[in-house]
Amino acid sequence: MATLEEMSEQLKLMSDKTRLTILALLKEKEMCVCDIVEILQTTQPNVSQHLKKLKHGGLVNETRRSQWIYYSLNTEDKPYLQEIMAELPSMKERIQAANPQSCD
Repeated sequence: MATLEEMSEQLKLMSDKTRLTILALLKEKEMCVCDIVEILQTTQPNVSQHLKKLKHGGLVNETRRSQWIYYSLNTEDKPYLQEIMAELPSMKERIQAANPQSCD
């Protein structure tokens, strides 16, 4: 069970619009930085900084596949975040509209 401090820090991470958008994207599917950059129309360093904070806060996992790192949600063991994540708007259309090319 998470401490109040851990919960507070994770909720603070989610209070940033860009990080919340990244979480909403990762709710749809795992992604690499280049996919997120293309969808958000921002810079790679910006996305990487947000992902670093989300990873440090325990909200995302990273998996290395050859030279690319893929990010996925890590909220299954955080029931206090489940309802928030369930309420996030679908990003499927935004993902399809950007048509991100896989980093492979």
